[in-house]
Amino acid sequence: LLEDNPLGRYILFDQATKMAMKVSGGNYPAIPKILDCLQVGASEGMQKGLEVEAKHFGELTVTPESKALQGLFFGTTELKKNRFGKPSKNVETIGVLGAGLMGAGVAQVSAQKGFNVLLKDINVQGLGRGEKQISDNLDGRVKKRRMTKNARDVTMSRIVGLTDQHDWQRHFKKADLVIEAVLEDLNLKHKVISQFEEVVPDDCIIATNTSALPIRDVAAKAKRPENILGMHYFSPVDKMPLLEIIQHEGTSKETASRAVATGLKQGKTVIVVKDVPGFYVNRCLGPYMSEVVALIQAGVPIGQLEKAMKKYGYPVGPITLFDEVGLDVAAHVQETLSGDLGVRIEGGHPQALMDLQQAGILGRKSGAGFYLYPKTKGKKKAKREENPQVQSILKKYMDKDPQKLDDTTIQQRVAWRFVNEALFCLQDGVIENPVDGDIGAVFGVGFPPFRGGPFRELDRIGAQTYVDTMKSYADKYGPQFEPAQIIVDMAKQSKKFHPEN
Repeated sequence: LLEDNPLGRYILFDQATKMAMKVSGGNYPAIPKILDCLQVGASEGMQKGLEVEAKHFGELTVTPESKALQGLFFGTTELKKNRFGKPSKNVETIGVLGAGLMGAGVAQVSAQKGFNVLLKDINVQGLGRGEKQISDNLDGRVKKRRMTKNARDVTMSRIVGLTDQHDWQRHFKKADLVIEAVLEDLNLKHKVISQFEEVVPDDCIIATNTSALPIRDVAAKAKRPENILGMHYFSPVDKMPLLEIIQHEGTSKETASRAVATGLKQGKTVIVVKDVPGFYVNRCLGPYMSEVVALIQAGVPIGQLEKAMKKYGYPVGPITLFDEVGLDVAAHVQETLSGDLGVRIEGGHPQALMDLQQAGILGRKSGAGFYLYPKTKGKKKAKREENPQVQSILKKYMDKDPQKLDDTTIQQRVAWRFVNEALFCLQDGVIENPVDGDIGAVFGVGFPPFRGGPFRELDRIGAQTYVDTMKSYADKYGPQFEPAQIIVDMAKQSKKFHPEN
């Protein structure tokens, strides 16, 4: 066996190190040190291995990565508390309107945590797709031994499927909370809320899962606006841990308290954000995506963009993110944010995503986005290829003289625009504090955890370095890079967002 001789152990640990570094991108210094402890212990004995472990542990505790991950741990622990206090009534029955990807996901996580769920769609076909999504996800958990068959069956038994053909009104008379996940159409949402206010109890919360529409607009025609708020889940709901709770001016404290308590019971990390277009995460993601389009127009190859941002620490590259989110959704978010952010959303041509959408290029869900997604039989995955149609459609927006940019410049232009909008969110009261901003970015969109979130990353970079770099980009590429006033002021005073570090 390999581990029984020095050469074999060397080969074993060498391969293990290569595999671990490939997966982690070399961004987590604990990984090679853990392997070193094991290798020394296997070669020189337990006592020597323990000595090396103690030494490495001490070194790791003072690294920026350790401080970043500790910040996330303590931040999520603090967010387990309900900032609105204990609600006077607990939510037991949740109604979910729309059995699509989001609605079925909300129904699943709710049922898994013991809620009774009413899952309603217009017809049997839509409901069936949602129920199959839930069943397939739970079967996958059973197969991976993360859930017993009995727990799966109990979870499914908590979900009551309903359509317009059923006596759904009788069931919804018992609902404590209704979450609508219908299409992003304001008139449709008004119609749905009006319809359900006639059926549900007077104290029933009606939450919208909109990703961009202002909650005050959604609640504008409600009979009981104090019961209306936003509960913005992230896709896929069963995997993404973040939940944004959004109050409008008339939302009652009791409504907010029950919504937060519900999110915590669902196993979500909950942040409370201001009612503005895009809320927090999508508001920051808008400039990020705009800059990605700008870099494509500048001639940066898609492959380089993907590799640079994954090297920075994102779980997926920005092009893959476009395809997974959906180019139609991305275009809608950009359009929604444009009126509110103004110059801060500039960069890529606003019509570029619209043109792709009009050509039916929507991402993975349509089989073609920036990449092609051909249907394959069985479990075999086809090699992903770039979609040549994208280049021909975007050709009219491309710069005449393509730019050759290094990875660091690409990373800063993309990631730091996300960071800059996070700064504006703190400055404008969209988020309450830097901890909420860090948690929201990491858990909502995959901001690199080892960096700790945008505000802890700024502490590491240094406010003055960030301001100087952004101002140089503003001079070169445009005013969309102008740094937020809050970081300019902090740079003058040499302040940090997390002064304990």
